[in-house]
Amino acid sequence: MYKLAFYVPQENLEAVKQALFATGAGRIGDYDSCCWQVKGVGQFRPLSGSNPHIGSQHLLEQLEEWKVELVCEDHLIRVAVRALKQAHPYEEVAYEVWPLSDL
Repeated sequence: MYKLAFYVPQENLEAVKQALFATGAGRIGDYDSCCWQVKGVGQFRPLSGSNPHIGSQHLLEQLEEWKVELVCEDHLIRVAVRALKQAHPYEEVAYEVWPLSDL
């Protein structure tokens, strides 16, 4: 199993989660659509050459975003990450993937 975490603005939260759940991510035993989410404040500054979904080049941007965490089976993680990148509105998606130990 892997854990996948990402940050997404409120208006795209449900669509991105649904895209991931459609790949089979977020399944734990006999439960699906499992995730944990919390609202926080993200910060970034688009540089020259960027095409930001939110904000303007060279201006610091802060906005409310959701951090979402979910598990994903080994054989689905690459498909899930592709789905995340396709469904997410940001040009550069901030996400983390790490393996989980089965103790």
